[in-house]
Amino acid sequence: MEQKFISTIVIASEHIQLSRTGEEDLDFVLAAENDPENSKYVMVWPREKHIDTIQSDNYLHFIIHTKDSQKVGYIILAGLQNSHRSVELVRINIVDKGRGYGKEAIRLLTHFVFEKVNAHRLWLDVKEHNLRAKHVYESAGFQVEGMLRECIRTEDGYESLIIMGMLKHEYEYPSCRSFKIEYEGKRI
Repeated sequence: MEQKFISTIVIASEHIQLSRTGEEDLDFVLAAENDPENSKYVMVWPREKHIDTIQSDNYLHFIIHTKDSQKVGYIILAGLQNSHRSVELVRINIVDKGRGYGKEAIRLLTHFVFEKVNAHRLWLDVKEHNLRAKHVYESAGFQVEGMLRECIRTEDGYESLIIMGMLKHEYEYPSCRSFKIEYEGKRI
C-alpha cells in the first residue's frame, strides 16, 4: 500500500467515535492495559512502545470515545505500509464492557480499513481462552484461519493464539453506511 500521511482522523457512528491517540491519552491507555480484567488478554506495553506506535507511519493508534467524549477504549492497527495490503488489528481494549462499544468500534475500523486504507485483508490474533472477544470478532465477520499452538509462555504454562481474518470481498459495506469519516492531513 502507498504511504499514508494522516495528522487527524475521526471515524464516527451514531454512538462512538475513533480519534487518533495523542501522548496526552497515554495515561488512559496504560491504565486500561494494566487493569487486571484486561491484562490477562493483552501483552502490556511500556509507554515508550505506545509513543513509538503513535508516531509511526505504519501504525494507527485510536482512542474510542462515546458521543459525550468519555474514553471507553483504544485500538491499534499495524501494517499500513504493507505491500500485500494486509492490515493487522494489533489490539482492541475496552474498559466499559457489555455496552457494544467493542463491536461497534470493530465495524467502524473494518469500514475504514477496507474502504479508505484499501486493504485486501484485515487480521488479528486472540488468546484461545478469550471466548468473549472471539465471539465479537466472529459476529463482525472474522473467520478462524488457524492457531499458533502454545506460542506464549505464561507463569502457568503456555497459551495458544487463534488467528482470525477477513478479506475485503467478505466484508459487508451496507452495514456500515451510517458511518462518517473525517480526515485532516495531507492525504489518505
